Parts: sequence; structure tokens; C-alpha cells
Amino acid sequence: MFENANPISEAEARNLNPVVLAYVGDAVYSLYVREELVRNTDFKTGQLQKLSSGIVSAHGQSELLDKIMPLFTEEEGDIFRRGRNAKKATKSKNASVGEYNRSTGFEAVLGYLYLTGQCKRIEFLLRKHQ
Repeated sequence: MFENANPISEAEARNLNPVVLAYVGDAVYSLYVREELVRNTDFKTGQLQKLSSGIVSAHGQSELLDKIMPLFTEEEGDIFRRGRNAKKATKSKNASVGEYNRSTGFEAVLGYLYLTGQCKRIEFLLRKHQ
């Protein structure tokens, strides 16, 4: 799917604010979902946007997280908890606080994996457990 041509070390990534990791992870997950929809459907952009926004929503991410969280390594679990518990500047308009916090943790894990060049791990977690 994608590859990070200039990864950072795991130590550097662990030192980033988990909300910053989630910022990157949000972009990673959005790209993944959009690419999958384009590859597997023949919809127009309006319908693609509607589908992707439902999948990428805090609610959709929280549901996916239930499936993949048991597969997290210890490191990924730590990153998830840091992201879930991080103080956020914004609130979700369409999700519960719990779903929003879980989705931030999920996105932090994806951001961490992407920034450290572990794109095959991202694909494993997302592709196998949709």
C-alpha cells in the first residue's frame, strides 16, 4: 500500500506527543480506507466520501479496534493507552467520549507504526481484520 521512505527511530517516535502520533495516524487510516474503497468499488466521489467518513469515524475506528487490539504488541498497547488518555484540544461532535478517546489511541498506534517504517504491520492489522 504505502511506505515511509524516511522513518524515524522508535525512541524518537515514543517521545512524540501521542496526539501528534494520532494526527499522522488519522491521515494514514484515511488514505488506507480511501485506497481500499477505490480499489474495491465503482462508486462516484460523493458515495466514496460518505462510505469513507463512516469507516474513519470514531465509532467505526472503535469497532475495528475491538478486533485488532488483542493483536497489539506490548509497545503498541502502550502507545494506544498514551493516545487514549492524552489531553485533546478538541471534542468529537458525533461520538461518545469513550469512542473518541479509543479512536485517538488507535490513530496514535497507526502514526507510530507509520513514522517508524512499520508499514507492513499496519497492513497486517488493517487488512486481516476489517
